[in-house]
Amino acid sequence: MVNFIQNNILQVLIIASGLSALIYALLNSRLILNQSEGNEKMKSIAAAISEGAVSYLKSQYIVVAVVAAVIFLILFKLFGALTATAFLLGGTASALASFLGMMVAVRSNARTAEKAREGLNSALRFAFKGGSVTGLLVAGFGILIVAAFYLLTKNMNALIALGFGGSLISVFARLGGGIYTKAADVGADLVGKVEKGIPEDDPRNPAVIADLVGDNVGDCAGMAADLFETYVATLVAAMLLTKLIIPQFEPAMLLPLAIGAISILSSILGTFFVRLPKSGYIMGALYKGLIAAAAITLILAYPLIAWVMNGNGLYSTANLYLSVVLGVLLTAGLVLLTEYYTSKGFPSVSSIADASQRGHGTNIIAGLAVSLKSTFAPVILISLTIWIAYALAGLYGIALAATAMLSLTGVVVAVDSFGPITDNAGGIAEMSGLPEDVRKVTDALDAVGNTTKAITKSYAIGSAALAAMVLFAAYTQEFATRGLRLDFSLNDPKVIIGLFLGASLPYLFAAFCMEAVGKAAGSIVEEVRRQFREIPGLMDGTGRPQYGQAVTIVTQAALKQMIIPALLPVVSPIVIAVLLGPIALGGLLLGVILTGLFLAISMTTGGAAWDNAKKYIEAGNYGGKGSFAHQAAVTGDTVGDPYKDTAGPAINPMIKVVNIVALLLAGFLI
Repeated sequence: MVNFIQNNILQVLIIASGLSALIYALLNSRLILNQSEGNEKMKSIAAAISEGAVSYLKSQYIVVAVVAAVIFLILFKLFGALTATAFLLGGTASALASFLGMMVAVRSNARTAEKAREGLNSALRFAFKGGSVTGLLVAGFGILIVAAFYLLTKNMNALIALGFGGSLISVFARLGGGIYTKAADVGADLVGKVEKGIPEDDPRNPAVIADLVGDNVGDCAGMAADLFETYVATLVAAMLLTKLIIPQFEPAMLLPLAIGAISILSSILGTFFVRLPKSGYIMGALYKGLIAAAAITLILAYPLIAWVMNGNGLYSTANLYLSVVLGVLLTAGLVLLTEYYTSKGFPSVSSIADASQRGHGTNIIAGLAVSLKSTFAPVILISLTIWIAYALAGLYGIALAATAMLSLTGVVVAVDSFGPITDNAGGIAEMSGLPEDVRKVTDALDAVGNTTKAITKSYAIGSAALAAMVLFAAYTQEFATRGLRLDFSLNDPKVIIGLFLGASLPYLFAAFCMEAVGKAAGSIVEEVRRQFREIPGLMDGTGRPQYGQAVTIVTQAALKQMIIPALLPVVSPIVIAVLLGPIALGGLLLGVILTGLFLAISMTTGGAAWDNAKKYIEAGNYGGKGSFAHQAAVTGDTVGDPYKDTAGPAINPMIKVVNIVALLLAGFLI
């Protein structure tokens, strides 16, 4: 009777928290839309960005729908209607969260530029409010879809398929959006900045609207889909592992969802703490929100764990709580490390800027050194977290640490979406000819936005490492419960083969991503050159660029180039499973996790450092804009762009897709 009442209360708490996230997001949306978009020119530019973003996502979803339909039919044939339906629900929820969040972000950009007239604090708080809509939509949809599906069906296989649906959408969103945004960015920079010597976001550049569109489809919609699937996959993996480890204690199944529930409430409260300190330190304002959300979560977590896990017979409340603390501390550690390697106020970025004085080659060398160096400390933190959490509560401790880390998704995505909103605000301010004091505000926010985007990518990758560990553990436990204990001894050649093949997959995947950006960027470069060559008066400002043509070209190129890399993580585990069996497949999973983690951290952090080194020079250091150092920094940024916004972030969902497909295959391999 006690457990029955407890479960009912937990279910109400979980559902209510998800609904509260959606309601709060709706209220913030209404507040945002009630604010002024500025003058007619600002409205026109914002409308063009919105139109381009919607057009691209519609085209992307048509392609994804075709792939999803094929997978749906396969799942229906192999697992039945429930599992296939779960797959569609996961994909639909991911697409919906990212689309709605992006639309609010798109509508926040011109309004943020207008708020910049009131000063830095006003613009900062407004941009964060716009980002919070995306963050809470992701968390709200994530917890509601997992909780509702589990409570209605209690079918774990179908729940895995739900996670697969979210992951598939995420891979396409990350890849397609990343290819789009970086192809447009590279095309705009190479022709505009380097060849024509015009400023960034100059209205004479035909690629400038496509570039601003890309910020939204890549950094906003793409990141939302990425963290949605990470959030859902982590919850599903934690619940599956719980069922395998503690099958006799049902409340433990709901604990990951309950931690997510209290964290949503914490994230909502955390948004009220975002205020600019007297020092003017912008990251400090955003840190206030993160710290407040984390602190409230930790305060509420102990009594929650004590109540839910009372009488579990395996783990003490203190040990379970400390596992949650570890997940939160890992988040804090990754945030601080990322800022150290990517912020203009620290040595890594200034060293790249300094190297730029000596040429393009030295800029690239310095940037590569920072990207490689940036992997060591985060991996130490992740390893310590896994070690201590396992010592505290075994695999369940790791699952709780991963859940606690992902529980802050709402406020972390808000911080991330702050980046494309402020970037677009700066572009609109430049194109609209707003006063210099407004541009100074938007430039300051944009520079911080680069760091926030890097922080959330590192957060997503770090959480992916823990989530992948939990998924791998669930894969091995699935076999153990069916009487087959997998032995991953290095004496077995199948293990070695699996490890080698798995370790190579992130490199092959990243190579496809980089090639895709290069090919798509080539198309937009030729188009921008054509317009400068053929449109009379374009360079002196009397001619009007064909923005729509540039948007169309980069859209078609991005959609074409995303197909093959997106299918790689789906097909690879199937091939290995069929040819070499479960042992080799397990080795493949380990290899993907290992190299994927290093490669993703290196690419995302290094790319952001290159970008901020360029902005450091543009702020007046080492000769400022137009100097030799600036030209070298633009080259470094061009290399870093597909690193940080396409290949690096896309590895995150790629890792989990491989693991989830392996989980679905487990039943056929015994």
